[in-house]
Parts: sequence; C-alpha cells; structure tokens
Amino acid sequence: MPAEFVAALLDLDRQFPADATEHRVRDLRYASTALREHRPDLSAVMHDVGNSCLAHFGEQYASLLRRTQDALALSFVRMSMRHGSWARDLHEYHNEMHALELLNGRLSRMRIEMGWQALPITDWLLLSLFATCHDLRQRESVGYWHEIGANERASIAETFRILDSVGFSREQDREFYICLGLMIAGSTFDARVSAPNPFNTADHASSGGSLAPKLVSQLADGQAPEEWDDILQRRARLMLIAADLDTANVGEPFVSLASSAVRLVQEREKRAGRALNATESAQPVFDFLTDGQERYFFELHRFVSPIGLDVFGGGKQINEDKVRRQSEFMRQLFPGGPRPGCTGQHIIDAFLLSADAIG
Repeated sequence: MPAEFVAALLDLDRQFPADATEHRVRDLRYASTALREHRPDLSAVMHDVGNSCLAHFGEQYASLLRRTQDALALSFVRMSMRHGSWARDLHEYHNEMHALELLNGRLSRMRIEMGWQALPITDWLLLSLFATCHDLRQRESVGYWHEIGANERASIAETFRILDSVGFSREQDREFYICLGLMIAGSTFDARVSAPNPFNTADHASSGGSLAPKLVSQLADGQAPEEWDDILQRRARLMLIAADLDTANVGEPFVSLASSAVRLVQEREKRAGRALNATESAQPVFDFLTDGQERYFFELHRFVSPIGLDVFGGGKQINEDKVRRQSEFMRQLFPGGPRPGCTGQHIIDAFLLSADAIG
C-alpha cells in the first residue's frame, strides 16, 4: 500500500468536518461537567485503572495517560450526546454503551486474563481510545475509499481532532494518530461475502467480515510476516486486536450475544423506517435473527489476532451449538416465516425468551 494512503488518514478534516454535536461538546471542560452529572462512576473507574497502569509501567507515562483519559472523556460524551442515551437520535447499538462493552468489558477482560505485560502501554491506551472513538459518527452517506466506510473515515477525522484538542500533536505523535486511524479503518465490517482464513493476512481476495486483515495485507505489500519491520508489526497487531474487540460478542455469554443481535436489529429497523410494532418489520427481523445471525456467527466472523482468539475463542466455541439451537427453535415457532399479524417485536420477544431458555 502506498505511503500516500497512510498520510491521507491525517487529512480527512475537510471531507468530514465537525457536526453540531462536536461543536456542542467542544472542549474537555464541557465533557468533564457532563460526565460528573450523568456518569460519575466512570471517573472512578478511569482513576483506578490509570493507577494500576502507572504502577506497572511507571510514572514517566503519566502525561500520556492523562491525555488519553481526557480524550476518552471527550469521545464518550460525544457518543452519548450524538446517538446515545443522552441524545434525541438514539441508536440502539452504536452508542456509548457499546463503547463501554469494549472499554470496561472486553478490554478489561483481556487485561485481567493476559496481564498488563501482554502489550506495551501505548498499545493499551490506543485500544482504549479505539473503544470510544471507532463509532463516533454513524450518519454519513454510504461510500467507501479503499474499502473503508464513510462512517469510519468520519470517525477517524473527529478522533484526530479530539487528540489535537487534548494535547497530542500530529507531528510529534504522528505514529499514535496513524495507528488509531488504521484501527478504526479496519473496523469497517463487510457483510456482503464470506470471511477469509482468519490468520491468512496475505489473502488479497475481496472478503467479508472486518476489513482489518485485508488492510494488514495491503500494508505488508507482499512482504512475509517475518520480513515486517517493528512499525508494521505494531500496526498489524493493533488493527487485528481492535477488530477482535469490536466483534467479540460471539465469545460472550449467550444471552449477551442474543441481546447484541437484538440491539443491532432494532437500530437497523429504525434506520430503515420500519416500526417494530408494525407487521412490515416481522420478516426482516425474523431473517436477521435467524439466517443473518447464523451467517454472522459462522461465516463472517473470525478471530484474527492470537490474543483475541485466546481470550474469546473458547466462548465462541461454547456458543456454536446454542446459536444453531436458537435458530432451529425460531424456525419451528414460525414455520414458513412470520404469521399474518405478527410484528417485529413479536419476533424479538420470542428470540429473547429462547435465549434465556438456552442460556
């Protein structure tokens, strides 16, 4: 991949300028006040995790940690006020709770199971920022550039402006920006075709699932992994771990997996203009929660990093039979599809009840 591609990630501001939420949540003071009012618990969590981080890596990283925590606060509040629980335009899936699923859930689990020593401190900080920044923008017109979605590119642009505002420098911290931009770019998820071999990053074929493996392959430009320099190794590692964090719902307790599917279909139906209490939503909801769920779980999703596979792979194996059993249950309950008069909400209710029973 030409060097111009990487440089272009630093120059997305004109294509994706600040929106009303970014102007409203313009600085750290505003974000800090909003956090104290709405989520005072998160400040305590950041304080505790930050102290643990410095105790392991050393006080020389205090400034880097503080700037990262400032960026976390700013990005979290913008997610909450744009499409989250504090917003008028609530997105049931892509909201601040999804960010916390990654930040306080999956990333914390990775840290607890693997230990701080599993990754350098900067990697941990970049992964935490990925959690709150990768879905910042969700209302961009559909469009792709090097297969990177418009929402992801807009999120990269806003993320870089957040970094600017809390004391990072695009010159002095250029690699920090680039790594985070590549991680967000790689989170583009393609549901159109089947996913590739999970660890075959040399596979250039168009493929579904997370874009990260293909971007890694393009960055490598034909080099075998043993030929990669330290920079490419680090970029690849971060992109693949980030992709796994974003899709690790497949390895979580089954009820959580089912809940995430419901939140996603609720958001999709709202975006499509179909009310869940209307009959027109019944068939698309049914298809999503049966064929669509199976296709995501068995065809599109692959763990693409060794750490992701180690931490979450066992949970996915446990869920394999449960996903099949739930789809079979739904097809038996609705033979031939939803009955006349059935609504999307009826399908969701049955899906959640079956998840509790299978549990």
